Amino acid sequence: QVPLVESGGGSVQAGGSLGLSCATSGNIFNTLCLGWFRQAPGKEREGVASIDKFGTTRYGDSMKGRFTISRDNVKKTLYLQMNALKPEDTATYYCAATLGIYCGPMADNFAYWGQGTQVTVSS
Repeated sequence: QVPLVESGGGSVQAGGSLGLSCATSGNIFNTLCLGWFRQAPGKEREGVASIDKFGTTRYGDSMKGRFTISRDNVKKTLYLQMNALKPEDTATYYCAATLGIYCGPMADNFAYWGQGTQVTVSS
């Protein structure tokens, strides 16, 4: 009931920037808690950032100062701006959504997931 489609992944040099988008549809978008997660080969999925329906943002500790999450409730699109990228940021990035009351990147209540977009940062 909540389709999510990521785009914007690609390859960049270390120190560069990349912006990701996650598009959805329906009037329910404005009520959702939205988040970005990532998973590298051989590693567990990691919470990156979240933004609630009021625009309040939360970040994983290692993301603060480098990544910015935002949402456009008119275009029904979630964004992640990534700056000062490092090789260890290489991963598949997923957007996710929940109707749960709590909204945070470490929450375990994200029920809807996109297909993922690959980000590769070269040294």
